[in-house]
Amino acid sequence: MRVLVVEDDPELGRQLADQLGREGYAVDRALDGEEGEFMGATEPYDAVVLDLGLPRLDGLSVLRRWRAAGNAVPVLILTARDAWQEKVQGIDAGADDYLAKPFRVEELLARLRALIRRAKGQASAELRCGGVALDTRTGRVTAEGRPVPLTGHEYRVLAYLMHHQGRVVSRAELTEHVYAQDADRDSNTIEVFVGRLRKKLGADVIRTVRGLGYRLGEP
Repeated sequence: MRVLVVEDDPELGRQLADQLGREGYAVDRALDGEEGEFMGATEPYDAVVLDLGLPRLDGLSVLRRWRAAGNAVPVLILTARDAWQEKVQGIDAGADDYLAKPFRVEELLARLRALIRRAKGQASAELRCGGVALDTRTGRVTAEGRPVPLTGHEYRVLAYLMHHQGRVVSRAELTEHVYAQDADRDSNTIEVFVGRLRKKLGADVIRTVRGLGYRLGEP
């Protein structure tokens, strides 16, 4: 999954990006509202962590612009602890959830996982396809009950396909959601990651739809 963090506090933004990266997310950062609004409008994100107190363009204005343009990306807003008016305004503007500062990173991660699951129509924290299971809380992947170690990029490819079961996902779409904005993107490596996943999980778990992309299906 690919996440945008819009936070003007450099240290907090860095900490969030580092933690999200360790959890398997591809992370982009923006330090002000104008940059965040542009990135959210032009890049495909699976979720956004949006601070409301931003320079140049406040978070509520950013959110309203996205929603007015039809951008339905799940948004978790960050607010001051006692600013209940901000929470109400944020929800009314189209936010999916909110978190008051200061907060524990563990709670932010849990709320973010829930937002992404709901947006993809998934109710459980454990995603399953046949004998393959992926626990979004721990990042643990098993095949027929046995643990399967994956690299970071292999995990991201599998997680994206698991969240979009039954739908054909193009190689270009996978590339956009597996890599952060400043990463060296090579769509050809997606084939390599899919090939490795097939060896580890079973050849029939990820099916190739000729000329279109990949689909996660029952083995």
